[in-house]
Amino acid sequence: MADDTSVRDVTDDEAAFFRDNGWVRLPRLVDPGHTAVLRDRALDHLAARSRAVTSQVDQAFGQSRDIAETDERFRDLALAPQLGRAAVRLLHGVAGVRVQVTNLLIKEPENGGHGATEFHQDFPWMPMDRSAMLTLWLALVDVPADMGSLRFSTGSHRYGVLGRSFTRAGDDQLSQHPWLKELELSPPLDLAAGDATVHHALTVHGAPANHRDTPRVSFTATYFDADALYTGAPYRQTDDLGLTVNRPFEHPKFPVVPHA
Repeated sequence: MADDTSVRDVTDDEAAFFRDNGWVRLPRLVDPGHTAVLRDRALDHLAARSRAVTSQVDQAFGQSRDIAETDERFRDLALAPQLGRAAVRLLHGVAGVRVQVTNLLIKEPENGGHGATEFHQDFPWMPMDRSAMLTLWLALVDVPADMGSLRFSTGSHRYGVLGRSFTRAGDDQLSQHPWLKELELSPPLDLAAGDATVHHALTVHGAPANHRDTPRVSFTATYFDADALYTGAPYRQTDDLGLTVNRPFEHPKFPVVPHA
């Protein structure tokens, strides 16, 4: 388990900002020394990944999904009580959270094949019966804004489920719902390694292309209400797990995160 000094707790001001805006920046969430260890492991995993481009997502970034299932360092981080407490506080009203997915992401420089990440919501694809869900995005290297740090449509989490993106080229949330451009866009964020952002699963977000000459590397962990029920909606991650409709996600792939 990540030791008590490597991951800090979320502050009251950060929790309040998240509830108002649907996203928050968390400076130095993970100690830089621990982040450096995670970075080296991430680069090894990402070097071994398949580079096949089979979807709109693959055009935006590369990934190594469910990394916490095979790497104990990332598993310990995803299950750190500090992150469990953070997710419970930020989602406000849930009694506990489960891990939905962990991921290593790499956005190569624009001339290396990766472009912008289209603006989207995370929740419309999910087979949960409630939208209390958030994603932690941890920078494993320094990520200046022009390397492709995330941007958020502030307050968009208040407008419910707006539909799926990544289904057709150029058909993102901003083209489907032009009124979203009336909302404030979060400022370009310069992140140091160990800084993080957190966004609600209903918050519209995207990222520009990486205009630097080195890759953007990050770890993400998505958490959801531990009491959420399975709807049975088709979803590749859950289709073959034998989950029961209208029952909680009681399966080893979705561990409850300690938060005491």
